[in-house]
Amino acid sequence: MTATDRAVELVNIAAEAAAEKLAQEIVAYDVSDQLVITDAFLLCSAPNDRQVRSIVDEIEERLRGAGAKPVRREGERDGRWVLLDYAEIVVHIQREEERGHYGLERLWKDCPEITLPETAKGRWRTPADSADL
Repeated sequence: MTATDRAVELVNIAAEAAAEKLAQEIVAYDVSDQLVITDAFLLCSAPNDRQVRSIVDEIEERLRGAGAKPVRREGERDGRWVLLDYAEIVVHIQREEERGHYGLERLWKDCPEITLPETAKGRWRTPADSADL
């Protein structure tokens, strides 16, 4: 089983929205073979709470424009790890610290990665970036 065309479409929309708000390390996984509750996960991160919230707002606006409504939303008050559940896809927007600590990529590394458009790749943090902070 693979992610539905609609799930891939929503992942691409959400990834492009996240990239527009300068999300980092944007990656998507087809989890349809592992989970019955959703087809795909989108992961991205940001350096601070304010940017996490900005990414969340943009993703929600774009997905709403595509006719998708969240089934569940968690973690917005803290702004450290926000989960947006759209049934077909689940979007995780995390602060860098949470992303490193929880390592969702390690959990889902055996799942196929969904190829994202170039405009949705986001920016990967390099060791040189960390030295600039």
